[in-house]
Amino acid sequence: MTPTLMPPPETVAPPAADERCDRCNAAGKLRILLAGGGELVFCGHHANKYAERLVKIAIDVATAPDFTWRGTN
Repeated sequence: MTPTLMPPPETVAPPAADERCDRCNAAGKLRILLAGGGELVFCGHHANKYAERLVKIAIDVATAPDFTWRGTN
């Protein structure tokens, strides 16, 4: 059996202060990394509104330190 080296899992950083929501242009509070390599940034309102769907498609999630996301429950 030949061992296979796996790349380290990708991690995603919280949204920067100047990043905006992909839905409404409000300040970004949540960043998700998609399986295909893309990223999405959402404000607190849209992150919580779509939390149930986002947890199904995200492979990594990062939130702003001051934000509590419903998807982590």
